[in-house]
Amino acid sequence: MIPRGPTPGYALAHRIRWRILSLLLGFGCVAYLQQKSLTVAAERMMPDLGLTQMQIGWLEWAFVLGYAAFQLPGGVIGQRLGARRMFTVISLVAFFATILTPLAPLVLAGAALLIALLLLQLLLGLAQGPIFPVSSGVMEAWFRPEQWALVQGLQSMALQVAAALTPPLVTSLMAAFSWQYALFWPELPVLAFIAVWVWYGRNVPAEHPRVTAEELAELGENSVATIQTAMSWRRLGRLLGNRSILLLTLSYICMNYVFYLIANWCFLYLVQERHFNILEGGWLAATPPLAAAAGAGVGGKLATELCARFGFRWGFRLTPLVALPAAGALLLATVHLGNPYGAVVALALCYGVIELTEGSYWAATMFVARADTMSATGVLNTGGNIGGLIGIPIVAYLSGHGAWTAAFVIGTLFALVGAACWLGIDATRPFAADAPAPAFGR
Repeated sequence: MIPRGPTPGYALAHRIRWRILSLLLGFGCVAYLQQKSLTVAAERMMPDLGLTQMQIGWLEWAFVLGYAAFQLPGGVIGQRLGARRMFTVISLVAFFATILTPLAPLVLAGAALLIALLLLQLLLGLAQGPIFPVSSGVMEAWFRPEQWALVQGLQSMALQVAAALTPPLVTSLMAAFSWQYALFWPELPVLAFIAVWVWYGRNVPAEHPRVTAEELAELGENSVATIQTAMSWRRLGRLLGNRSILLLTLSYICMNYVFYLIANWCFLYLVQERHFNILEGGWLAATPPLAAAAGAGVGGKLATELCARFGFRWGFRLTPLVALPAAGALLLATVHLGNPYGAVVALALCYGVIELTEGSYWAATMFVARADTMSATGVLNTGGNIGGLIGIPIVAYLSGHGAWTAAFVIGTLFALVGAACWLGIDATRPFAADAPAPAFGR
């Protein structure tokens, strides 16, 4: 059993690592604002630009395609370049892809506009793909192993707070101005945030000029550069063939069908199926992400405590084994409740329960991968976004034909399969590369 280090509350006030974490949370929040704004603005974009709901679904699908495609390559590149440079590059690309989206209709129309929007969403997905794998590598270097589930849960909590604030922010700006302004104005502070990262961020604690000897001693071996910067095809193949990594990825595919169902389609479900008006739907659409934020934070802490009590194998397993079937049941409750406000509550509870599992997924992957965390979590999140690639066209088609119930029933089936996968996942058996790895491509 790994001994416990200083408490997070004390470290929050006295340690650089928590400031680095706050910057990672900031990158995640910016990413979620950029991702989710389009799904809210879609209600006004469709009549203004002559887009159908299926075409909006393809825009979301293009984002997830780029996002999924660059998870693993982004993790590998992040290991080679380091988080400081990687975050700078991908954040600038995401910034320009986002601000060009509301500007595109000023010069394009019809099919040309649709193609441009698809390409911009694809570019945004490619830019954002490495964010969470690279963040996981930073967490591995800056935090002790027993805190990995906690900080992953905190990151997921911050993302859901951003997702909760996005619908009321975007709908308020749309009501006051237009959907173009609603997408453009929130992006302007992002450049200042990127500049702060360039100035303050570092790859590992030993590189940071303000990290004290005391903090380095607390972190132990994590204070030195343990990230595996070289990646051979053989090493990558062994990582991809690891049983726990494969099952984690398969389970994450299943879980993320449910995640994307709620994250991307909640607003339209409330407006179209439950008949709330746009402003009311915008505020009510913030309820599930707030519940998810609470669930993610609790889930990270819960995984930490369960690992301390039952060991890492069952400590990581227990929460998903209970939470995923419960989330499936709540999906069924959502579509069968007659009271629309009761449906909002059930949807919020479902999102909160499903997000209890995030800390377990990401921390278990880190435990298995260790120095290859960026690449391994890239594999994990590739799977997660394959869940989105599968789910988005299904939900877009079914919702466009008024068959919301079928979309939710499919989510229940995915949740049950995702839970079953956890019975074969063992975080106590790490991926091991016995021989030194040559440079990538040899």
